[in-house]
Amino acid sequence: MIRRHAAAFQAILMAADALAALAVVVCAAQLRFGLNSAWASALGTSLPDPRLAVGAFIATWIGLLWMRGLYRSRSRWTMRGELGEVIGAAVVLLALTLSALFLFKLPDVSRLLLLVVFPLLVIAAFTLRVAMRLTLLLFRRHGRNVRYMLVLGANARAKAFANMVESHPELGLIVIGHLKAGAADDGVYLGRPLLGSVDDLERVFHSQIVDEVAICLPFVMEDLIEQAAQLCQQEGKVVRIPVAPMERVLSLGRLESIDGVGVYSLANGPDRVIGLLVKRIVDIGGSAILMLVLAPLMALLALLVRLDSSGPILFRQDRVGLQGRTFDMIKFRSMCCDAERQLADLRVHNTINGHAFKLDRDPRVTRLGRFLRRTSLDELPQLWNVLRGEMSMVGPRPIVSEEVAKYGPAFALYSQVLPGLTGLWQVSGRNDTHYHRRVELDSHYIRHWAPRLDGMILLQTIRVVVRGHGAY
Repeated sequence: MIRRHAAAFQAILMAADALAALAVVVCAAQLRFGLNSAWASALGTSLPDPRLAVGAFIATWIGLLWMRGLYRSRSRWTMRGELGEVIGAAVVLLALTLSALFLFKLPDVSRLLLLVVFPLLVIAAFTLRVAMRLTLLLFRRHGRNVRYMLVLGANARAKAFANMVESHPELGLIVIGHLKAGAADDGVYLGRPLLGSVDDLERVFHSQIVDEVAICLPFVMEDLIEQAAQLCQQEGKVVRIPVAPMERVLSLGRLESIDGVGVYSLANGPDRVIGLLVKRIVDIGGSAILMLVLAPLMALLALLVRLDSSGPILFRQDRVGLQGRTFDMIKFRSMCCDAERQLADLRVHNTINGHAFKLDRDPRVTRLGRFLRRTSLDELPQLWNVLRGEMSMVGPRPIVSEEVAKYGPAFALYSQVLPGLTGLWQVSGRNDTHYHRRVELDSHYIRHWAPRLDGMILLQTIRVVVRGHGAY
């Protein structure tokens, strides 16, 4: 699942799991004690505080599902694997529940009730995940929410694995091509593009959209496999390693099976589900509220842009977002209509040291545009990008598509997160920040991200905008 949608799906799934668990407890109690108020009275007599007990039970269930990786949409391929993890979580919850009943000396809790609750809990959680998979399958059949896979290896085995992946539309994977690992891979008709050799892996990461990498190399190339997996981890890619039944067992990753083929799945990066949920909730709530509150101001600015100079009200530009996907970033137009055509002649006057471009007195900027840029009001339409999930309230500034190659290794970090409306470099000097310092600040933000850091940056952004230090 594309990560800009993952937080929303995770929030929905966690809420659905909690509601389903509550419904299971209530239904099981009604089946055990009767459909009238007798079930509530029975719980009240067997538990000192039924609401607290049920709340703790549900919270523990959600926590166990999270610990088993069941809110990481990209780490599970098969429903069988998810069913096994759900059952495992239920077994642990049962053990914890029985231990708590013994520890707190609650012998009156019906064991028959527990016998009904836990199977229903497994059925409810698994049914929700089946429903989620069917929903995603519907989206993916319409070309939405797909992910792109690169296959290392250009041999018959690599071709067979790529064919198998694309024969399962529920995985939502499109194989973009292969990288060969030596002369042994020559002569195999792949039916897909051969994008180079394994040595070109980093180049392909930076020139094409790659979400997952399938390493289909023989285990005699152990060093090469390890190097490729490490690079994938640095670049934030999911790694899939198919193994034959008689091949060695790996000590890392999660083993799954699809069409009889064992696949080790390595979902790299920390599982910061709660933090990402908070971030996405802030993005949706913050952008929606600000768009509503600022609607009169935005309408007035749109009118002034129209009256100030000829041309469209909004300026749209291709920017690179999460995992290298491009999107239209929108602003209030602050330049004349032929600004792009004049750019080549003005680059020699660039005042920013690095790949970005800025002039102290850009002749292309309109009279109103100077005010909009100085107050950052030209950025307000990007709240729509945030609401759509293409940007976040806080993050590194989105890169112009034409300048991706100039960022070199730094682009790997940038592509792992959503770009932001504001960020650490904007509140640490903004226009005056040297390019290399900007990359250093953005890299620090990505590596040390936490909701608290976002909150600090948002507060500092207000101070910087009020003081009118300008915008990029």
